[in-house]
Amino acid sequence: MVKKITFIVLASFISFSISARHMYWGANGHRIVGEIATSHLNCKAKKQIRRILGTESIAITSNWADFIKSDTTMRHLDPWHYINIKSGLNYADFTAALQKDTATDAYTKLNFLIKELKKGSLDAMQKRFYLRLLIHIVGDVHQPLHVGRAEDLGGNRIKVFWFNEATNLHSVWDDKIIEMQKLSYTEYTKNINHTVKQQKRDWQKQAISEWFFESYQLADKVYASVTQPDQKLGYRYNYDYIDMLNLQLLKGGVRLAGVLNDIFG
Repeated sequence: MVKKITFIVLASFISFSISARHMYWGANGHRIVGEIATSHLNCKAKKQIRRILGTESIAITSNWADFIKSDTTMRHLDPWHYINIKSGLNYADFTAALQKDTATDAYTKLNFLIKELKKGSLDAMQKRFYLRLLIHIVGDVHQPLHVGRAEDLGGNRIKVFWFNEATNLHSVWDDKIIEMQKLSYTEYTKNINHTVKQQKRDWQKQAISEWFFESYQLADKVYASVTQPDQKLGYRYNYDYIDMLNLQLLKGGVRLAGVLNDIFG
């Protein structure tokens, strides 16, 4: 069982929310990332992952880390899904903060999971546990508000209306926009899973810190998209931001495949 890790605050750089998050890429968002990743795996990685997950696909197992939130014994995993970083940092300051990061958050735990899975010495149960978490967290960090501000819990406290439904900004980005497209996760994947070799190679070569900084920058744009309390969002908002959201889903899937190929290929 994963041991609990003491929170350490990085003064003036990173502030971590100790409140549990209840929002995340919706079920379809994670499945889309997982389905895209599956299409970019090499043969050896596919074989190794099949041995670990059995008949369960990457797309389906991608939601396991959210489903277990109903188990109170797993609450120590809640901070693994996100990281909160103060606004206004440039890339140098941002990466410097990550290098000092020893708290329990998506960045430290993603690196931990990759390191552990690369060892190859885990028993079958632990390997499956870590793989499920890895698949999920890679998806999470590509949702910009998982690299958002502590004071509003990554947009959870920013109240908006999605058409006539009272909700919050985080939920809009987790699932409202995705569900508006009225596509199954396999249909959605077929619609956005288009890359060229150089693009795929570039995305997979990027350091994990660059993924986080990219989401961090996009989070600023998402925050700026709401300018008043209880703002009404709808068709125009979907039009303005669907391409950004789809690109993050695509990058999440391609990068997840790159990580899995590196570990198991």
